[in-house]
Amino acid sequence: MQLDIRLLGPVELRVGGRRVAPGPGKRRAVLAGLALAANRSVSLDRLAAMVWSDVPPPSATANLRSHAAALRRMVGDRLVTRPNAYELRMQPDELDVTEFHRLAENGRTALVRGYALDAVPALDAALALWRGAAGEGLPTGTTLDNRWASLEEQRLQVFEVLTDARLAVGRHADLLPGLREHLAAYPLRERAWGQLMLALYRCGEVPAALAAYRDARARLDQHLGIEPGEELAALHRAILERAPDVSYTRPPPVIAAPSTADPAPIAETSRTVPRELPPDLVTFVGRTREAGEVSTGATGRAPAVVVVTGPPGSGKTGLAVHAAHAVAGEFTDGQIFVDVAYRASVTPAELLARVLRALGVAPGDMPDSADERAGRLRSLTAGRRLLLVLDGVTSAAQVRPLLPASPGPALIAVARRALGNLDGVRRVALSPLAEPGARELLAALAGPERLASDPGATAELIGLCAGSVLALRVAGSRLATWPGMPVAALVGELTAGGSTLDLLSYDDLSVRASLAAAVAVVASEDEVAGRLFELLAACPEAPAAVDRAAAQLGESTERIRRAMEGLVDAHLVARDGAARYRLPALVRDYAAELSTVPSGPASRLVRGNPFLTLSSRSG
Repeated sequence: MQLDIRLLGPVELRVGGRRVAPGPGKRRAVLAGLALAANRSVSLDRLAAMVWSDVPPPSATANLRSHAAALRRMVGDRLVTRPNAYELRMQPDELDVTEFHRLAENGRTALVRGYALDAVPALDAALALWRGAAGEGLPTGTTLDNRWASLEEQRLQVFEVLTDARLAVGRHADLLPGLREHLAAYPLRERAWGQLMLALYRCGEVPAALAAYRDARARLDQHLGIEPGEELAALHRAILERAPDVSYTRPPPVIAAPSTADPAPIAETSRTVPRELPPDLVTFVGRTREAGEVSTGATGRAPAVVVVTGPPGSGKTGLAVHAAHAVAGEFTDGQIFVDVAYRASVTPAELLARVLRALGVAPGDMPDSADERAGRLRSLTAGRRLLLVLDGVTSAAQVRPLLPASPGPALIAVARRALGNLDGVRRVALSPLAEPGARELLAALAGPERLASDPGATAELIGLCAGSVLALRVAGSRLATWPGMPVAALVGELTAGGSTLDLLSYDDLSVRASLAAAVAVVASEDEVAGRLFELLAACPEAPAAVDRAAAQLGESTERIRRAMEGLVDAHLVARDGAARYRLPALVRDYAAELSTVPSGPASRLVRGNPFLTLSSRSG
């Protein structure tokens, strides 16, 4: 059964060549969201955010299941049910958005290679797929709005690439009506103003070309209060000087041009297209706003760089992978995922080599130095729609050589620290998961009926997990593994007097291991910060003052303040007033364990600490 889903205009569905009415707006939004994430699971929470502009109603899940059932009657087994999610199975040529990206990329590639005549039909065909505004008629104010805005920006870019191709083959006069209409609708696009100036100049309309520059300058000043950019200003000077390089020169005949029948092999045979993203989380909850910020940053204007930060176990990786899947369809040249695993020893040269290998660079062709590798990466990714996700980076130095240098590629970096010395990037900081999100995550893992049967114990369990997504996943997984265990029984084990962190571990999930890794990285990078954490661990319940810590460690107040702020940046310490600091809840549990090690440095600090008084632990 052949499907044909069209989103570049009002949503349309054809099944077996016959047009089918999908139904009301919310059902069409469900279809659109599933099609944009074709062949990937889309959780009910994500679907709800695509359908409702504000907080979904209590009946949202029931409504979504009803819409999915109606769609399944139209598309059959193409719509697959997953746990708390749905997946729509599609071929690439069954969605007009995918076809638009393919044709646009073929056209761009042909133009870059000097085959402007071959670029024109591919780009024309890409724009012909548009029948109106993307997602026209769907509910507004939802998370799909970013996708429609991104597609509209891509449409404008393809129009301007097509204009470049037509300028290259000498079709100057033919361009003028379309360019004027384009600029009437989008008067702030400097690239299009330059194209209009060039077309007018090459048609012999020098005064009109200069007048177009004055119009562009007036519009930019009126709407943005800025002057034209250097590229447009340089074109203006060249026209004034009648410079030879702005005149049209007919290109020499091409001896061996590629076939015009189907330019697709140009892009597909010469490039490796990696698809390395890990599976998306089915139980992704509570971070819809932050996921939207990451998606917007990755698909926005250059530099398209997002840094996701947060405490150990806050769900940074899950959020980054979820957002990357949400926008993967827009990165048609592939997605690369690199797990640095918070290893400070990993050099930028090693990371560059890893990414270049993913792009098809053979070991024998790998440049020797980090600088050469960075240059090769910039050359390979210029203008390409490539998404790179770096998980577990420890410093800006690991990220900087991989930053996109031109529009097209995007980078999402996951780090415990804010990487404040990276310039011009969007930062998304995760706080502890709030109570509603924590409850929703536990319910998704253990079942809502289980939690509803004992609301008091559920509230206590949420408090013990302290907003840690990792801790909540461990607790939920334990409950799911033992269906007969009441929530109160798990709470009892967690508060029975042993180490809470012993029970916040399940298979490869471990809160203790996450915290230990974070502390180890800080201690390896800053010896004073490591000693300072040992001091705080000696009495984890009490707040600490900078001046007293400086006296205890024999360091200056300013040095201790810098080290303390480094621990804050690593989310191992929280501010508690102007000059006082406190350990967050789960970090406090880990620090308390360190303080009980008989031969460890933390125990020595307990005995020799005159200004911190050891108090009883309070869970």
